[in-house]
Amino acid sequence: IRSYSNPEAEGQLLNSFAQYFGDSLGRKIKRMPLIEETVLPGDSLLTLPVVVIGNGPSGICLSYLLSGYRPYLSPEAIHPNPLLHTKLEEARHLSIVDQDLEYLSEGLEGRSSNPVAVLFDTLLHPDADFGYDYPPVLHWKLEQHNYIPHIVLGKGPPGGAWHSMEGSMLTISFGDWMELPGLSFKEWAASKRRNIKSDRVMPEEIACYYKHYVKVMGLQKNFRDNVYITSVSRLYRGKDDEDRSQLNENISTQHLEMEDGQNSLIKRNWEVRGYQRATDGSHVPFCLFAENVALATGTFDSPGRLQVEGEDFPFVLHSMSDFGAAISKGKLRGKPDPVLIVGAGLTAADAVLCAYNNNIPVIHVFRRRVTDTSLIFKQLPKKLYPEYHKVYHMMCTQSHTVDSNLHSAYTSFPEHNVLSFKPEMKCVLQSACGLKKILKFSVALVLIGSHPNLFFLKDQGHSIGHHSNQPITCKGNPIEIDPYTYECTKEANLFALGPLVGDNFVRFLKGGALGIARCLAIRQKKKHELIESRDGGGDGVP
Repeated sequence: IRSYSNPEAEGQLLNSFAQYFGDSLGRKIKRMPLIEETVLPGDSLLTLPVVVIGNGPSGICLSYLLSGYRPYLSPEAIHPNPLLHTKLEEARHLSIVDQDLEYLSEGLEGRSSNPVAVLFDTLLHPDADFGYDYPPVLHWKLEQHNYIPHIVLGKGPPGGAWHSMEGSMLTISFGDWMELPGLSFKEWAASKRRNIKSDRVMPEEIACYYKHYVKVMGLQKNFRDNVYITSVSRLYRGKDDEDRSQLNENISTQHLEMEDGQNSLIKRNWEVRGYQRATDGSHVPFCLFAENVALATGTFDSPGRLQVEGEDFPFVLHSMSDFGAAISKGKLRGKPDPVLIVGAGLTAADAVLCAYNNNIPVIHVFRRRVTDTSLIFKQLPKKLYPEYHKVYHMMCTQSHTVDSNLHSAYTSFPEHNVLSFKPEMKCVLQSACGLKKILKFSVALVLIGSHPNLFFLKDQGHSIGHHSNQPITCKGNPIEIDPYTYECTKEANLFALGPLVGDNFVRFLKGGALGIARCLAIRQKKKHELIESRDGGGDGVP
């Protein structure tokens, strides 16, 4: 049995959830959806239809749709894709959530591998990839009867990782592409008298926008901040649906009671455990139950590591924020040795620019050839991203050769791997042909991407990826989902969206919210019909 260091804080958390559940479900609460260790799962506990883990743009957008907001084709709108427009006209009276997403997305192409993501993006930003700035063809209505009770749990304020990103860099996407449905980013910025100098904006602006979005859309009651999840597991598991009585030993069952108390349905519910960090720093544990869980955690939890000797030395950093702090504190001022930056993505390019602008010499190490077509720089128009093409130009023209010395400000080492870091602040590199070189540096910065931390799932979620028994990664091994419902193909009633399923850009993660909202709306409707039919059958009618 846990002993709680702050009973008052625990009570506040319980009351907070109780008020939410009471308002959302509109019925008397007999027991809190939070339980202490002494409460048995077999007791009559309230079960929430949906728990969303993660309060970044993915979780926010999903909450928006679950709250009853519905997109319809605008009366005057004409989509530039004539085939898609014809399909939309066929069911103009229906919201997009109530239409066949597979039918609508058929034949569409875009920069996401998920068809619903491409569909929703082209409805919100028609022909954006061709440089057009067409307005959305959708307008939104709040339909209260479509509200699905849910709660969104996040570690910080709404906006997720955007609140902790390096503030001095511009976003890769335009501000318009970062916005969420129903609130124009430009209009919001103008109303706040924020001076947006270009189409690309700083992360702090986006973070502020997301936080304000939750408030202006009336979603606050669904959000809980400072919440840390420790486990998400099935409450029970039967051998098969036809023989539910043969439950595994020492595993309890959970029942969803009907209003008349006469019938009960066994549900395969989720148990979500964690704690909320109180203002005094204490941890208030909780446990709640959910019919469905949606993973919207993003991929910024765990920085990618080289897994080489010496990587844990304090002078080897793994985040831009740590690098920025070292610069601002003057730790690199006057150092004779260059900064070593490892990686060939945009974050590594940001680090190069940051060092370059602070007159700090750079050694830039990456595994690929500069002509590799998969380099992100190849996909960015020069006019829109001049600073990144400046870095790419240096990568190509200021590279190290066998007979050359280091350039004064920047030297690249294409097709090189880091073998080890030495305690005397030296690094051992190896070229593609096997030649080794030892370089002295002042600080090393490893920026090779990041991975989600799904430690709260069984086997850290390794079983739900495209490649079983391997860690989940955005590019190499995203969570395997149904392309139209975003439900995990290997775990029923578990959904995922955003970077976890390969959609790194905010433009495309909104499609995941659409797919999940449609799937859950259909199931809620079937559930209500089932309850009504059972209630009708108990009235004594022959």
